[in-house]
Amino acid sequence: MTSIPVRLGDPAPDFELPDADGTTVRLSDYRGKSEVVLFFYPKDHTPACTMEACSFRDSHEAFRDAGAVVIGVSSDSPDSHRRFADRFRLPYLLLSDAEGTVRERFGVARTLGLFPGRVTYLIDREGIVRHIFSSQLQPWRHVGEALDVLAKLRG
Repeated sequence: MTSIPVRLGDPAPDFELPDADGTTVRLSDYRGKSEVVLFFYPKDHTPACTMEACSFRDSHEAFRDAGAVVIGVSSDSPDSHRRFADRFRLPYLLLSDAEGTVRERFGVARTLGLFPGRVTYLIDREGIVRHIFSSQLQPWRHVGEALDVLAKLRG
C-alpha cells in the first residue's frame, strides 16, 4: 500500500513510536505546545545520517530558543538509537519506526527505490505541516531549511 504524501498545509498524521528508552512518544503530545521539526533519515551510524544528526545537534539550542522540538525517525531499533545518541551526544529524541508505518503515512518515498528517504517536516503548534524539505544527497541543508522557515513562522 502506498500512501498519498503529506503536503504543505495538511495536518500532520499523528503517530506513536518508541524512543531510545522504549518510552512511547506521540506527535500529538506537542500540539499546542511547540513546533516540531520531524526528520526522517535512512540509518543510524552511516556517514550522511551522522552528518545530518550532528547538524541538528549543533543547532539544537537555536531550535529550542525558537520554541521547537527536534525529533529524528528511522527504522533502527531503540537500542541502535541509544548507541547512536550516546556516541554523538544527540540531545533530541530518536524514534524507532521499525515497520516503516509512520514513514509510509507521511509518504516519504524511497530513493532509487532502494534507500529510505531523507525528508524533514516543520509542523506548527496546531499540527499543520508548514515546510517539507527532501534531499538524500544534501543532509546538511535540512537544518538550515528548518531554521529559516521556523524564523518566518515566529516572525
